[in-house]
Amino acid sequence: MLGISIFLGEELTEETEQYLYKMNESGFSGIFSSLHIPEDNVSHYRKRLAKLSSFAKKLNMELMVDISGEALTKIGLSFDRPIEILATGITGLRMDYAISNKTIASVSNHLKVALNASTISEEDVHELRKYGANFENMEAWHNYYPRPETGLDMPTFLEKNNWLKSLGFRIMAFVPGNGKLRGPLFQQLPTIEDHRFKHPLACSIELTKIGLVDDIYIGDPSITDETREQFKAYYQEQTLILKYTQVSHNPIYLDLITGNHWNRMDPARDVLRSAEARFKPRVEIKPEENLQPRSKGSITIDNELYGRYMGEIQITKLDLKADKKVNTIAKVVETDLDLIDWCLAGQQFKLKSMN
Repeated sequence: MLGISIFLGEELTEETEQYLYKMNESGFSGIFSSLHIPEDNVSHYRKRLAKLSSFAKKLNMELMVDISGEALTKIGLSFDRPIEILATGITGLRMDYAISNKTIASVSNHLKVALNASTISEEDVHELRKYGANFENMEAWHNYYPRPETGLDMPTFLEKNNWLKSLGFRIMAFVPGNGKLRGPLFQQLPTIEDHRFKHPLACSIELTKIGLVDDIYIGDPSITDETREQFKAYYQEQTLILKYTQVSHNPIYLDLITGNHWNRMDPARDVLRSAEARFKPRVEIKPEENLQPRSKGSITIDNELYGRYMGEIQITKLDLKADKKVNTIAKVVETDLDLIDWCLAGQQFKLKSMN
């Protein structure tokens, strides 16, 4: 499942509702929010939570709220009255570290509970069993890390997830957003430190391919419309959209590269090779006069000096030197370069002009 984060520190507007609608239409079905309430904002948070719950119900989206016992009390709810919590539209609670395992076990018999995936221990699992927890209602959710250099490293993440999977947990992790970022640091909100400042979809694909993560949420308040379109294309149509800016002004060449392609089933080490190129109309391609190195993301067509390879369309996966037999037609935009690494064997990709 894909999900998004909506924070209650500011008003939920019509723009918020429109964002939720567009994300839901693009395949996102979960909402994460945090309810850590300043003393002077209790009434605001209560109203905003009710509004967010209303949006979630309307779109049939799950709503998981990160909460402490103190915050729950402030809005007039209690762990002792879980039915009232469900009635608000909240479908699950991510438990604060200070909440006892006895309380967590009790709540799990009435609604979904998210445990802290990064810190849960064997002793915690033992206690939860002792107190009669309903493990069918429990999931393991990783944190996001606002401060650079504090996110998890991949080996630690995988080791913990393997253990959690051995216990039967469903696992969630965050990837960064690239639209509106959350303050006060505005340094993105990933679970994995290596994901910070990378394309959100590239991070999501990596977690999907690992196979040890079930749900992926955007940690920051939003992603751009272009990134949303890329998520939708990848998860609903199995197509990777790569945006490009043109280098050549030859309309024939640009027409050849624009549109749908498939990376060959025998993937090359250095380039993506369009399996579709051989089916395109054969055009005579002369060598270009101004040779330039092929930086990562260069979209190229082999010219007549390559003989029978003339017309082959490639995208470089790393920096390559200039080659008089290869014309550079366009370049993948810098923000999409991370996605090239996840265009694997047989992957459909679509080249979209930004000019």
